[in-house]
Amino acid sequence: MLNKELQEYLEKNISKENNKNDEGHNMDHINYVLRRSLTFAKEVENININMVYTIAYYHDIAHHQDHEHHELLSAEYLKQDKKLLKWFTNEEIAIMAEAIEDHRASNKNEPRSIYGKIISSADRNTNVIDPLKRTYAYRSYRNPELSFTEILKESQQHLQKKFGQNGYAINKMYFNDIEYEQYLKDLNKIIYDDKLFKKKYLKVNKINEKEYELNRARLLCQEVNKLANKFNLEYFFITEGASSCHIKNNDAIRTARQNHEKWEKEHGFNPQEDWSKENEK
Repeated sequence: MLNKELQEYLEKNISKENNKNDEGHNMDHINYVLRRSLTFAKEVENININMVYTIAYYHDIAHHQDHEHHELLSAEYLKQDKKLLKWFTNEEIAIMAEAIEDHRASNKNEPRSIYGKIISSADRNTNVIDPLKRTYAYRSYRNPELSFTEILKESQQHLQKKFGQNGYAINKMYFNDIEYEQYLKDLNKIIYDDKLFKKKYLKVNKINEKEYELNRARLLCQEVNKLANKFNLEYFFITEGASSCHIKNNDAIRTARQNHEKWEKEHGFNPQEDWSKENEK
């Protein structure tokens, strides 16, 4: 039976840390993994439900710190949480940490314990919408400088490598799971069809491709402005869809900006538009 005091501690304290992660690894994901973990745990005799519950809460907790090594950092986070000694022995904490270290689909070795097999299986997606959201959330959060085309291509290639033919995640299921089997079939129909993948990706993530690229151009202008301020320099910068400037006394820079203003008027743009204020709203 689940210890209510432990449950309250996890919900009040560990949830906050998980919500520092991107959309694909926050508490929505944790609750999904938790539900599936408890379902698989019912198939195992003499399983410690408190351990299963705790592993689900900690398995991605350090994802926002380092995606590539988050399983190791998350396991260490659990081991360093001395409050868990109120409910678990040192041996049980070691087993839970091992399970977290072993949970990733990219792990070449089989999990060392049944707890590792439960969390690894529970961490698999069963809704084709989720990987489309998660691949976008991760890339747009970590690499905002990437173009939409680059994000789309990286996401598609990642899903093919993970869930496609001979993908490294397709056999990382240690329980009978009809949902997962159907998920693989449905996802493979999408990830090998370029047009369908792009259509689904745009719809699921509510992306307007033109607006995305415009925002990326504005982000670049903001970075240029920060750099100019750091060196206390006047400048005029223009890129696709956006421009920025800081002019005091430099006539060459002022002339360049005036020529650009003339071009904007001739092509139906408002030279006085201040998109930086739009971002402040």
